[in-house]
Amino acid sequence: MFTELNLLSLTLLADTVSQSFGAELPSNLDNVRRYTEGYIWALWHNRLYIYTAAAVVVGVWFALNLALKKKKIVKPVSPWRYQTVETKTYPKVETKKYPLKEKTKNVSAVKIFYGSQTGTAKGFARDLAEDVTGLGLESEVIDLKDYDPDDRLSDECTSKAVCVFLLATYTEGKPTENAEWFCKWLEEASTDFRYGKTYLKGLKYAVFGLGNSVYEDHYNTVGTSVDKWLWMLSGSRVLTRGEGDCNVAKSRRGSVQADFAAWKTRLLSRLKALARGEKKPCSGKCKNGTCKNNKKKKQQQQQQQQQQGAAGEPGKCSSEQKQQYSSEEELVESSSEGESSGDEGPGHGSVIDMEDLGNVMTHFKKAKQKKEDGEDRQKVRLSKLSNGSVAVEKRRKQGGGGEEEEAEEVEVEVEEEERREMITPALRDALTKQGYKLIGSHSGVKLCRWTKSMLRGRGGCYKHTFYGIESHRCMEATPSLACANKCVFCWRHHTNPVGTEWRWKMDPAEKILLEAVENHQSMIKQFRGVPGVRAERFEEGLAVKHCALSLVGEPIMYPEINAFLRLLHQQRISSFLVTNAQFPDEIRTLVPVTQLYVSVDASTKDSLKRIDRPLFKDFWQRFLDSLRALGEKQQRTVYRLTLVKAWNVDELKAYSELIALGQPDFIEVKGVTYCGESSASSLTMANVPWHEEVIFFVQQLANMLPDYEIACEHEHSNCLLLAHHKFKVDGEWWTWIDYERFQDLVAAHEASGGTQTFSASDYMAKTPSWALFGAGERGFDPADTRYQRKNKTKDISGC
Repeated sequence: MFTELNLLSLTLLADTVSQSFGAELPSNLDNVRRYTEGYIWALWHNRLYIYTAAAVVVGVWFALNLALKKKKIVKPVSPWRYQTVETKTYPKVETKKYPLKEKTKNVSAVKIFYGSQTGTAKGFARDLAEDVTGLGLESEVIDLKDYDPDDRLSDECTSKAVCVFLLATYTEGKPTENAEWFCKWLEEASTDFRYGKTYLKGLKYAVFGLGNSVYEDHYNTVGTSVDKWLWMLSGSRVLTRGEGDCNVAKSRRGSVQADFAAWKTRLLSRLKALARGEKKPCSGKCKNGTCKNNKKKKQQQQQQQQQQGAAGEPGKCSSEQKQQYSSEEELVESSSEGESSGDEGPGHGSVIDMEDLGNVMTHFKKAKQKKEDGEDRQKVRLSKLSNGSVAVEKRRKQGGGGEEEEAEEVEVEVEEEERREMITPALRDALTKQGYKLIGSHSGVKLCRWTKSMLRGRGGCYKHTFYGIESHRCMEATPSLACANKCVFCWRHHTNPVGTEWRWKMDPAEKILLEAVENHQSMIKQFRGVPGVRAERFEEGLAVKHCALSLVGEPIMYPEINAFLRLLHQQRISSFLVTNAQFPDEIRTLVPVTQLYVSVDASTKDSLKRIDRPLFKDFWQRFLDSLRALGEKQQRTVYRLTLVKAWNVDELKAYSELIALGQPDFIEVKGVTYCGESSASSLTMANVPWHEEVIFFVQQLANMLPDYEIACEHEHSNCLLLAHHKFKVDGEWWTWIDYERFQDLVAAHEASGGTQTFSASDYMAKTPSWALFGAGERGFDPADTRYQRKNKTKDISGC
């Protein structure tokens, strides 16, 4: 059918041509038509050869053009910024300058977002903004509470601004209050198909997280999560995520401030490069997974190591140097704008040649062996003994034919110089402003407000009412500023460090006591000549008679606590030690104390977690074991209950069960003290119970305890004392302490090597009538004069 149509069309074409040329000619020209028809038929039959010839002609033409282009002479470009060109138009040679094309700036501004609870991240944001401004870039500090990511975050993708996020991790790995909505929105957006995986494509960002590695399960979870969510939405990192550790012992550079300073230096360097329009660094997609630039830098670092090691032992460097080099390598390899795609690793599209497969497998084997060796070394734990202590531990080794038990003694010498100080420079400044006199690297002393009050004859603290302490002769101190809890009612506003074991440099007990007494006496001397100070009490105050180890932190964490207590008793200074019931073993091994306290801030596991916010995972078991350990003590023991309205005032039955567990001699019940507004706590004045409410609670509790009865009251401190019936002799209370008798008993105990024991009833004294519950004085010593403050800020410090 197709052939017939073609023949028909050719015939018509031939007829048309013949008619055009010979319609009006004589018939002898009919052969023209036949000739034309034959010619067209020839073309049609040889059409394949025609097409081939045309293709050959086009190909030859294209090849000639390429050859001619390659032969053209290209004049080399001058390496200088301006290149000179001679002109032949004028007899005098002139030059024309052609400026090179300037690089495009990749960043023109920096927006710094912060999520802060205590103000640390906010301070970092302000410092960074000043440094960014110094680079000539615009900077803006933004509180995440005032930022709506749904409306504004996508706009950052098209701007030439780098978004820097400084985010702290709060209780149980949650964001701070001002960053809650931002984190919630970002998490939902990262998994919401309606936004899409490229919602934040074009966003340049960097993240720095603030946390405490003591909380192992929640360390820097907010910063890590935000970094991941931004990456999932196709954001582009300009720098690897930084982490600041508030745990001085494990911080890479000694403090969270130093960690941030190091990260900030790298960020500023990166911003400089972006502002100059430099290309982004290696994304990790080089052939075989290696980069020539990285190799050169690593070779330079190795040369520096060898040069620095030449002064000592060749080929070795200090741990700080190794840490520095590893940080630099991490920066070079992972800090890039293209890191978001590079993070997926070689398994997401990269190809490994077969000849390189052996090298890759060897590398994996070495990495695995290195990890196993590291885990094996971690099995050697450092002892909590004194300087240069030795830890010995048995380890299990894997043999060639099976598993065998091998008792290998491993000795680890711990040099104190390698450990870090507990008090960082920033913490030292903060505590000094609060009136602390810091001692060495982990101790402190402060003058209690009741000491000042009793110097002026204006009354003493509740310990004076309950136990006969002379408040003007009492030194409030601590050998350990660190604590294992972060209580919601902490009156130190969580400025002190936290930890679960001793990891810092340690000062000798002799130095701590000597400097504590000297600092205390120095503060007392400042009251010389102050109006109202009684001369006799001023002289008495210079001689310390009591030491309340309740200033801040957890004193029992100090490894040499027993040596410190012995030194106190040798100076005939009584000891009042407070612990947060998280160290049962230390309580059991504690030497005799004048009076040992355990803080019982809640009676159930859930409420204890909410109120004390302990660091230990097994905090409840430790809490119960500590109460049992307290019951084994022969000297005076005390439960200290702090009532927080709407938190723990409805747990009477549970409290009674805990009291039966530890059988303390006394139970102090005190209303919580409001320490002012704090970003670290949500407590308000509404959580402070009235004194009448405390009395009602204590009366109800006493009804559930057949062996206890209300003995004393101190209205000014909003505190009552429940005492065991064994301290009620012939109908009279004997809650006071015979301090001289105690010193004689403890001296005899030490002299006998611990064989001569004594109990709480051996050094009790009669309680005066004004201190008893129900007395008209309500716990105020009639020898002093009650002073009412008027329009003055109340000083809440004290024990």
